[in-house]
Amino acid sequence: MSSILFEIKNSVAYITLNRPDKFNSFNREMALLLQSKLDECASLHEVRCVYITGAGKAFSAGQDIGELVGEHKVELAQILSEHYNPIVKRIRNLPKPVVAAVNGVAAGAGANITLCCDIVVAAESASFIQAFSKIGLIPDSGGTFTLPRLIGWQKASALMMTGDKVAATDAEKMGMIYKVMPDIIFEEESKKIAETLAAMPTKGLAYTKHVLNYSFTNSWEEQLQLEDQFQQKAAATEDYQEGINAFLEKRSAKFNGK
Repeated sequence: MSSILFEIKNSVAYITLNRPDKFNSFNREMALLLQSKLDECASLHEVRCVYITGAGKAFSAGQDIGELVGEHKVELAQILSEHYNPIVKRIRNLPKPVVAAVNGVAAGAGANITLCCDIVVAAESASFIQAFSKIGLIPDSGGTFTLPRLIGWQKASALMMTGDKVAATDAEKMGMIYKVMPDIIFEEESKKIAETLAAMPTKGLAYTKHVLNYSFTNSWEEQLQLEDQFQQKAAATEDYQEGINAFLEKRSAKFNGK
């Protein structure tokens, strides 16, 4: 059985981490296959939004510890440079919105991969854990960059050092994630978000994502200049013209992502 399930429906690419017996912990096969599927999503015009979730009870428990020990162990340096860093870079550079639908526990790298997605929604029963300190490691997969910017330095530092579990409802309150949904409607409602994004002017969404990436490091003046540059790009798209025409004609717009 493949460690990644992949389906395209209604212009959404559904990616499911599929090692439920291991709480969808990452091994080399799953990490490389996820990269391949993200590349496929980037290249296919029919894909206008990406939705990532986990099979079974977990989103992802992070790294499969079994790969870190034994005769055929994979070194941490290789895991970061070939597994996790390429994954989070692909998500941030993908010119399409990425929704993380956190159906259960998201721990370690599993948690930090969700935090680099554009929209993170979670089931009420889900939780987030910066589990690295429990085995003497530091947070990776971009977590030391994203989490302090989402919830502030002090709280991020505490969660990373203590390894405390954060319930989905608390994660929403502190601004770590976008929204929590009751378990019974989570799958249906989270997919609606992805389908809504896929029907929007996705070229403009890609430009929004690009400009947001630079907002972490640009000065105020540099960011204003970047907004000016990409607003002009957005105004030159077919979707912008369709949006204007639909507004003037009092009808629903039909965007094509161009």
